[in-house]
Amino acid sequence: MKRVRRVTNASLGTQLFVLQMVIVLLAVGGTAVVWAGHTRTQLNSRYQQRALAIAQSVAGMPQVREAFNAKNPEKVLQPLAVSVQQATGADYVVIANRDQTRYAHPNATLIGRKLSTDGSGVIETGRTWVGTETGTIGTTVRGKAPVFDEYGTVIGLTSVGVLEATVSEQLFDTLPPLLWTALAVLFAGSAAAALITARVRRQTFGLEPREIAALLEQREGVLHGVKEGVLALDLTGRVTLVNDAARELLGEVGEDLTAMPVSDRMRDVLGGADPGEDRIVLHGDRVLVLNRTPVSVRGQHRGWVVTLRDRTELVRLARDLDDASSATEALRAQAHEFANRMHTVVGLLDLGEQEAAISFITRSTRSTYAIGMRERVQDPTLAALLLAKSAEAAERGATLELAEDSDVPEGVLGDPQDAVLVVGNLVANAIDALDGAPGTIEVSVRADADGLHVRVGDSGPGITPGLVEEVFREGFTTKAARAGQRGLGLALTRQACLRRGGWVNVRNEGGAVFTALLP
Repeated sequence: MKRVRRVTNASLGTQLFVLQMVIVLLAVGGTAVVWAGHTRTQLNSRYQQRALAIAQSVAGMPQVREAFNAKNPEKVLQPLAVSVQQATGADYVVIANRDQTRYAHPNATLIGRKLSTDGSGVIETGRTWVGTETGTIGTTVRGKAPVFDEYGTVIGLTSVGVLEATVSEQLFDTLPPLLWTALAVLFAGSAAAALITARVRRQTFGLEPREIAALLEQREGVLHGVKEGVLALDLTGRVTLVNDAARELLGEVGEDLTAMPVSDRMRDVLGGADPGEDRIVLHGDRVLVLNRTPVSVRGQHRGWVVTLRDRTELVRLARDLDDASSATEALRAQAHEFANRMHTVVGLLDLGEQEAAISFITRSTRSTYAIGMRERVQDPTLAALLLAKSAEAAERGATLELAEDSDVPEGVLGDPQDAVLVVGNLVANAIDALDGAPGTIEVSVRADADGLHVRVGDSGPGITPGLVEEVFREGFTTKAARAGQRGLGLALTRQACLRRGGWVNVRNEGGAVFTALLP
């Protein structure tokens, strides 16, 4: 038990070496045993056939046949058998009559006695026989042949044999080459086992199986414990590893990148067609940030690891912050304008111009723009958004105008979240397009049976014809500042419209004109 525990607790290299040597020993030993058995069988067969040939030759001699009719056959047959035995190297030559009484035997004292082994099968059938039997001189490999008279009647038999010890001696003579061959195979096997053990140690960095298992468990724990999605790709684009967070973000993940149910934009980023850091991709209702990093092992490029971060909540909060900032800017502008009006009223009163002050106050309290907007856009949320955007545009030197065809009755939008997203992003994009220069932004919002029709045009430089389709791609922006946090507004707008079965497009008419349908 202690030896077994020592082997079990040995290093991986030692266990591999011992196991391979056991296999080599079993293979060499088994081969040697099979070879020895086969050689012994061949030697037995060869000596049996040799003994039978001698027996047939002796049985076919005329003097043997004639001696059977003599008064004392043993006087003729004994010298003949001895001479044949000496000439052929056989260990014995026996001649017996039909009653199995010996006429010739290496031990002359046994002449006249019955055979020690049964020869009736040869005498009765007249057929030869070969095999191994134990007689008076020991165990021999022998052959027996019948003796026929001139009429073809069996009158006796001849038996010739070779001791098994003689066969074993010849077998032992053939063993040295086998032993040298076995030793050479053992040496080559041990060398190969040592090389394989060294190679395994290099490939496993000298780690033991329990250490490898512990590393694997730790890797699985870390991989599935991180909140970021992790996706590993080999050189052919096949997914080799994916953690739980990545499955949650991407949904069903196939083994082949080309067969994954993702958008072309996502496939381009994962496959490296769209390189760069912090690539923003829309996937369903999620806003994901992807980073693709090459993986090298021992200086050789093996594939890539893609990390995925969910920024949906961050983008939502940023959008809410933008809306709050817009409202704050609108309130600040209105407060500034109100302060100017109050200063004007105070000045008129100080000058004693009461009637002028009353007239100024009356005109200031009647906001024609706000009243006109509220009449056309009766939905309070959308109207408030347009008022805030109007104030923001004015603060940045632009003018926001509501088109005459605008008509949004109250209650037709239901949940105005998507409408606010589409209108807010298109107007914000138009304000940014003017880049602080004086200009006009025309907004048209009209609700009918098809849905909410939105048209936003600006007097800016417009969009380069080659980039008309690119502006809706997530991550695309023409702004140099804060490029890493831009490029989502129009993509989210398009996503909201397409999700509800609508559309959005852009054309150049003096400036950029965006039109959208939100069913």
